[in-house]
Amino acid sequence: MNTQTVIYLDNNATTSLLPEVRAAMEPFWTEHFGNPSSAHRFGRLARKAIEDAREQIAHYLGAFPDELIFTSGATEANNLAVFGLPRSRGVILASGIEHPSVREAVAALVQRGFSQREFPVGSDGIVDADAFDSLCHGEVQLACLMLANNETGALQPVQALATICQERRIPVHCDAVQAVGKIPVHFHELGVSTLSFSGHKVHGPKGIGGLLVRRGVRLTPLFHGGHQERGRRPGTEPVPLIVGLAKAIELAHRDWQSRFNHVRQLRQVFLDGLRRGCAPIFVNGPEHDGLPHTLNISFPGCRAEVLLMRLDLAGIACSAGSACSSGSLLPSPVLQAMQLPEERLRSAVRFSFSHLNTLEEVERAVARIADIVRELRQGSDEDLLLAETSFPSRA
Repeated sequence: MNTQTVIYLDNNATTSLLPEVRAAMEPFWTEHFGNPSSAHRFGRLARKAIEDAREQIAHYLGAFPDELIFTSGATEANNLAVFGLPRSRGVILASGIEHPSVREAVAALVQRGFSQREFPVGSDGIVDADAFDSLCHGEVQLACLMLANNETGALQPVQALATICQERRIPVHCDAVQAVGKIPVHFHELGVSTLSFSGHKVHGPKGIGGLLVRRGVRLTPLFHGGHQERGRRPGTEPVPLIVGLAKAIELAHRDWQSRFNHVRQLRQVFLDGLRRGCAPIFVNGPEHDGLPHTLNISFPGCRAEVLLMRLDLAGIACSAGSACSSGSLLPSPVLQAMQLPEERLRSAVRFSFSHLNTLEEVERAVARIADIVRELRQGSDEDLLLAETSFPSRA
C-alpha cells in the first residue's frame, strides 16, 4: 500500500518528529558535538545547551531546574522512581491501570519481598479516592499514581490523592507521560515526589525523557559509574536529544490550547461518525472529561486482533492498548481493572490522535472502519484464522 494513504491514529505509541525539533537538534549532531563533561570550549558549549534545556523544561513543567534528571525515556524514569523511592521493605500502592513500566517494576519489588495493595478504579477508569484513602495505612513505602491513562485517556485526581499521601508521609510517583505536552502540568502544584515524561510522545525524539524529583526527596540511583545528573543518573548526556526534548516541550506548551481544541474536534467527529456508521460501539473510559487524544472503543461482534489486522491492511494504524504490551492476545490489564464485560474486553481498540491529524483524515478513517466492522460482524472464519497466525500469543 502507498504510505501516502495510511492514516496514523496511534500517537499514544509514538509521534512523528516535528521539523522545528529536528532543526534544533541538527547542530549538536555535527559541529557542536562535544562531551558536556569536557572542560574545553566544545564541552562548555554542550554543557550550556543541556542546562538551558533543563531550565526551559523545568519552567514549563512547574519545577526547579535542579529537580530534573534526564533519562533514556519514560521506562527508565518510571523504574528509577519505583526502585529509588522506597526507603525500606514495605507496601507499594498501585492500581491495575498503570503503564507496564510501572506495573512490572512494582511486580519486581514484590518478588524482592515487598507487598502490593491494588486500589480500585471505576468503570470509567478513574481511581476511587475513598478506597485509596482506606489503603494508606501501615508501612506504605510508595504510591504510584498515573496522571493520564495511556489506553483510555482518563485523568486521575492526582493532586487530591497526593494530599492524602503527604499527610501520611508517603512518597508519590506520577507517570505523566501521556499528559505532558497535551495539558498544562505543574509539578509543584500536583504535590507528588517524582514525575516522569518522555520526548517521543510530544513530537520530540525517541531515546530521551525525564524524571522530576522534588527537592529534599531521597532517590537511590539505578546506575553507578559517573557524576552526571548529580550522580543520580550517570552516563554521558545525549545533548542533541535533550535539546530536541526541550524544543518539543516548548512548542507543545506554546500551542497547547489550539492543539487541544483541534484534537477534541477530531475525537468528536470520529466518535459521531462511528456511532452513525457501525453502531453499537462502547467508549471505554470517560466520554467527555478525559484527554481527547485517546479514544478506546469496543466493537461488539468483532475480535480486536482481527479488526486490527483488517484496519492495518486498509491503511489505518491503531492499537489494542499500550505499545509496551502489544503483540499479546490477552485482554488489557487496564480494561480488566475497569471490570468491563468480556465482550468489550475482547473487542477493544485504541485510537489516539495528534494535532497533526486532519479532519479529512478522520472522516476517511471513519468510513474505512465502519465498512470493516460491518463486514466482520457478518462473520468470517478465514479472518479469525488469519488473525491467530498473524498475531501469535506471547507466553
